Amino acid sequence: MSHHGHSCGDESHDHDHDHDHDTSDLGPQDNLYVHVDRSNVVALNTNGIGPEVIKPWHKRLDESISLESDADDQIIIRVPFTGSVRLRSLLLKTGPTDQTPAKVALYANAASLDFSDIGDRKPTQEFDVAQGREVGEYAVKTSQFSNISSVTLFFPESQGAETTQIYYIGFLGHWTERKDNPVITVYEAQANIADHPKIPGTEGALSNPHV
Repeated sequence: MSHHGHSCGDESHDHDHDHDHDTSDLGPQDNLYVHVDRSNVVALNTNGIGPEVIKPWHKRLDESISLESDADDQIIIRVPFTGSVRLRSLLLKTGPTDQTPAKVALYANAASLDFSDIGDRKPTQEFDVAQGREVGEYAVKTSQFSNISSVTLFFPESQGAETTQIYYIGFLGHWTERKDNPVITVYEAQANIADHPKIPGTEGALSNPHV
């Protein structure tokens, strides 16, 4: 059994892969699922489902849980990460058919965007979304998403249905710990002269050289 579905006997070669050039063989090794701050994901105008569609890699084709738009066909999803991310690809499974979003707009580090102000902001990047039952991969311009702490996704309209439906959202890329809060190392245990035992016979020797 293999997670990839098409890695027949390839496991032993995984260490040879430079998967920066090999996005066709998507795998869990680059998946940012564990680095999404899922408790703080916000989905606007939905059926009550939000972070549940950001699923682990092995559930990417699961259709038992889906997010659907509510009042109309627009959805905003704000996704914070637990560190600094260099995003490589957005993964989406949407639909079916006319419930597929027409496009998706990505905004880097726009953690508070909502419907009132999103129209004034130019997306960092946007993609047309194709209909299909598979997971689509949308490779972003990494230079535009190279040191981000959140990404906001905006689905402006469906492909004809009254609502937009999303089954799965995933992210591929590279995560690093955020450097914002450096740990201050305290050196109390080191050379604090006042705490050292005095060496007998030297007290005051320097201050009264003529005694």
